[in-house]
Formats: sequence, structure tokens, C-alpha cells
Amino acid sequence: MVQYNFKKITVVPTGKDFVDIILSRTQRQTPTVVHKGYAISRIRQFYMRKVKYTQQNFHEKLSTIIDEFPRLDDIHPFYGDLLHVLYNKDHYKLALGQINTARNLIGKVSKDYVKLLKYGDSLYRCKSLKVAALGRMCTVIKRIGPSLAYLEQIRQHMARLPSIDPNTRTILICGYPNVGKSSFINKITRADVDVQPYAFTTKSLFVGHTDYKYLRYQVIDTPGILDRPFEDRNIIEMCSITALAHLRAAVLFFLDLSGSCGYSIAQQAALFHSIKSLFMNKPLVIVCNKTDLQPLETLPEEDMKLVMEMKSEAMKTVVGEGGEPTDDAGVLLTMSTLTEEGVIAVKNAACERLLNQRVELKMKSKKINDCLNRFHVAIPKPRDQKERPVCIPQAVLEAKAKKAEEAAEKEKRKLERDLENENGGAGVYSASLKKHYILANDEWKEDIMPEILDGHNVYDFIDPDILQRLEELEREEGLRQEQEADDDFEMDDTELTPEQQELLAQIRKKKSLLIQQHRMKKATGGRRPTVPRLFDKDRQFTSGRMGRELSRVGIDPSLAINRARDKSRGRKRERSSERGDDNAMDVDGGQLRKKLRRSIDTSRSSRSRSRSRNPNEVVPGEGLKDSAQKAKARKLDKKSSNKRNKDAKRGEADRTIPNLKPKHLFSGKRSTGKTQRR
Repeated sequence: MVQYNFKKITVVPTGKDFVDIILSRTQRQTPTVVHKGYAISRIRQFYMRKVKYTQQNFHEKLSTIIDEFPRLDDIHPFYGDLLHVLYNKDHYKLALGQINTARNLIGKVSKDYVKLLKYGDSLYRCKSLKVAALGRMCTVIKRIGPSLAYLEQIRQHMARLPSIDPNTRTILICGYPNVGKSSFINKITRADVDVQPYAFTTKSLFVGHTDYKYLRYQVIDTPGILDRPFEDRNIIEMCSITALAHLRAAVLFFLDLSGSCGYSIAQQAALFHSIKSLFMNKPLVIVCNKTDLQPLETLPEEDMKLVMEMKSEAMKTVVGEGGEPTDDAGVLLTMSTLTEEGVIAVKNAACERLLNQRVELKMKSKKINDCLNRFHVAIPKPRDQKERPVCIPQAVLEAKAKKAEEAAEKEKRKLERDLENENGGAGVYSASLKKHYILANDEWKEDIMPEILDGHNVYDFIDPDILQRLEELEREEGLRQEQEADDDFEMDDTELTPEQQELLAQIRKKKSLLIQQHRMKKATGGRRPTVPRLFDKDRQFTSGRMGRELSRVGIDPSLAINRARDKSRGRKRERSSERGDDNAMDVDGGQLRKKLRRSIDTSRSSRSRSRSRNPNEVVPGEGLKDSAQKAKARKLDKKSSNKRNKDAKRGEADRTIPNLKPKHLFSGKRSTGKTQRR
């Protein structure tokens, strides 16, 4: 079973293609026609839909990228470390983090601009907001263009990675470069790994599959490893180290006895001792290859001593039941991939040792107890020569016979096909779908159930819990009526004194008046104008009434009444005096009148009325040289706002007819070279 299939990751488009795809989809999937004559709510909805749809498409695409790329912390450690070796997990996580940040930014931009679009007051403003929103989203995507390109390169490389299942039966081949690893995997599997007579022909992991005892085994060919410090190893060697560290597999360590690989047996033994910590608790087989060039028996004594040391170390890597090393059978094997001598023996030995170890681990686990508890095989020992045949209880025989009868009856039962053949065949016989209904009375099965009755859908009135709900409603209604009965407490007038009754009547009268006034104010929506005293027919706002009200409270009203009279007379006196002064000063011109007015203003008390400034008077800092220029500017400003004010006051009830026949569509055919107007 392939656990991780990186070939299914969706293609990551470039930043420019990303923008083109989303904007094209928005244009195709949303309405494209809007007129300035539409209601403003409809125009807002049109542009809000554009912004929301674009954001949803961006969010969907970016979420697909984030979800489909594997999380290094969630996948198997083998794949996590392999991806880190190949791509550097810091850069990988940064790229995915930028995609996630872009997704959040686009969501925030959409939210902000939809909020602004809700208050758009014209088609032009709504369109401008839509353009700004889409532009900011596209800018965010353009900024993450390098991350998208980086992820696309990673996707292409990951699609070429072999499909390795870290949990299945695995045989791992390792050793120095050019010792015959790829030739061996080509012999025992259908893999076609390139074989050349120089080092590092294999630059990545290759996978093949072989069978042993009707079980499928996964064989992994790793690149060659050199004996040097861990920090100095390159990416090709780190692929092999990662596989050795994380895969539970049988390890085949290849030795080239002939030295034709370019490395001596001492160097290969040094590599073995430097990485032997990676072989712990794994079945290890040391394979002496190229015996056609250099048999094991003819090795020099020094080299033979090194090989035997490696064999003893290999026996220590896997211990048996009591903590003792396992037997040395199958630890050191010889073969030649050229003559194929010993190739199958090496494969069988590795598979057998791996199988034994996996069975042993399962026997030690707790799962074996659950399996053993499910079955028990009893083999009684014979006591004498008497035969004791199998005895089946009578109840079992009867149950078996009953089942046989039911099966026979089931076979005899007529099928719908048989009934159809008996009743005229297809097109004549119609199968009844109601005969298997489970009803209280079988006669009800063929009743016709109306779907529409008195203009109502019957199904809307069918509720299996209607009685229960009715009881709950009645219970709630009873509780509510009891509470209302408790709350409705009326004061009895007979228990009050005459003064209290009179006071109660005044309170009720005042309350009813307040309620009436509130209802009148509510009916007009609070838009009643302030009534001038000239039209105060009911004399509700007089100083006499105010004095009576203040006296009743216990406040001296004389000061308030005098102040109100002074305010009401002040402007009249001023006008009359000014009018008389103006008549007297007409002969002398406006200068004397201004002087007199200024002297009156200085002598007048602080409660006199302030004069308004002439709208055409130039204020310092406005940037206008004189009042004539300011008057002209105010006139132009008012004229320019006329159309805007008119459009702003226009509503749906004004019966405006938008221009639904644009000239370029309804002005007849165009001759050659007449398209400039468009």
C-alpha cells in the first residue's frame, strides 16, 4: 500500500497566472451588466458580489495549496527528514507560511472593502472600491510570486520521488559507491536502475518489489556513502542516512572484495563501524560481492580479520530472546552479480531474517494475547481402543433443518419478475410499491394519500410529535397565565382617603395625557417643527403659566419672568432704534451710521445679539484676494454641486428611466474605419 502519493498534488500556478485565472473566473461567473439608473442597493450588491466571489476563489485556491502539500510534522519521520534533506524544511515552511498569510490578508481586504461598499453612494464610487479591492488582492498574490514558484519546483521534484511505504516489509541496500548495489536490485526485482562503472551513478532512492513465501517485499537501492564526518556529507549521501535511520528494514551492507570500486576493504570496514549505530535492532547481512574477481577464501589475512570483525559486530546488532546474540547463519554471505552466483541465496536470507524478526516482535506485543484468547484447540488423548465418532446435538440438527426449510421456501417465493411474466409482461404489469408498507391495518396499504388538500400541502401538517408539542404549549400557556394573574394587582379605590383618591385621579389623568402626547409625537416620527409664539393658539408656552408652575414647586418666578421679557423685547427695541438712527443719518452716508452702531455695540450689554459675517467676506488663510473672487468661487461651487444634489435626492419612486439603448448598439451599421468613437 502506498501511504504517501505526492503525484496527486495540484499544480501551483505562477503569480501572474494565478491572478489571470481568478479574475477570468470572476468575470465569467458573476453578472457583468449594471446601469446607473439601478437602485443604489442593487448597485452595491452587484459590486459586493464581485469582491466576495474573488476573495472566495483566492481562498479556495490557496487553501488547496496549503492542504495538499504535506506537513512535515504530521507525516512519517522518514518522509519528514527526506524532505528536509532535499528542500530545507525552514524554506519550505516559510513558503507555506507566506501562502497562509496571503490568504488571511486577502480575507481581511475583502472584509474591509465590503464594509465600505455598504455605504457607497453612487455607481462610480462602488466601482472604484471594487477596483481597489481586486487590485489589493492581486498585489498580495504578486508579492508571493517567488514562494509560488518555489513550491511548484518542489511539487515537480516530489512527484518524481519513489512511492515508499515506511511500514511494510523492506530490504535496504547500502555501502560504498560502485560496489554492485544497483546490479543486485536489478537482478531480484523488475526495477531498471542505471548501472555504470563509476561512482555515484545512483543519486537518489530507487524502489523495486520482490516476492518471498507469497509475501511482497519492498527493496530500496540507496546512493553510495563515503566515510567522512556527518556535516561533510552531501544531499545524495544524506538520502541513504535518512533511509537507514527511519525505516524498519533488513539491511544488506555490500562489500567489494576485489577493490575494483576504488576503495579498499579497510576503508569499507571503517564506513561500517562509523554507521553501525544505524543498524541497531535491524536484521543485518554483510554481502561480499564480486567473488568472481576475488573469492573470500583467498583474501589476505589482514583483510579477512577486518571482515570477521564486521561479522561479529553484525551479530551484536540483533539479539535473541534472552538478550544473547543470534546465530551467525546468514550474517555473512558471498555472491557475484555478474555470474548470479549466490544472488537468490542473499535475497532469501534477508527476507527470512526480516520475517522472523517481524513475527518475533508481534509475538512479544500485546496483540497476540487478544488473538490467542479467541480460539482454543483441544486434542484429547485416547483412553482405550473404542471409537468415538463426532456427536452433534439434536437441537443443532433441528436448527439446521429449519434453516434448510426457510432457504427452500425462499427459493419457492415468487419474485417480481415471475409476477410480471404471469400478469402480461413488461408494460402491462405494474409492480405495487405499497405492499411492503408496515401499517396497523393491511387494508390501508392501497389508500390514496392526497398531496394537496384545500390548497395546502398535506405533508406540512403531518408531524409525529404534534401531540407532545401541543401539551408543552398548553403547559407553557398555563404557567404564563398564572404569572399574569399574579402580576395584575390593581389598587382598590375604596381603601383610599378622599385626598388620596383625588391625587390618584390627577396622576391617572396626567399619565393618560403623557401617553397621548407620546403617541402623537411617535406618529409624526419626531419631525414636528417648533411652534413660534405667534401661532401658540393654546397659550401653552406663556410666562404666566411658567410662573404658576414655578410657584407651585416653591421657586420665586420673578427673575425668570423678567429675563424672558427682556429677551423678547431686546431685538424689537434694537430694530426700532436702529431704524430711527438710520433715518436720521441717511444724509451723512453710511460711515456715520457704522460709527454710531459701533458705539452702540460697545455700550450695549453682553446679552445683545451677535452679527453674522457676510458670506462673501474674505477670511485670512482662504487663499482668495478679495470678496468678488470669493463670490465667484462660491457661485461655481454651488453650480457644480447642483447635479450631485439632484442625483442624491433621486429615489426609486422618481420613475427614472436609465439609458438602456446605448448609441453604439443601436445606431446602424458601421463602415470600414469608423470604430474610433467606441
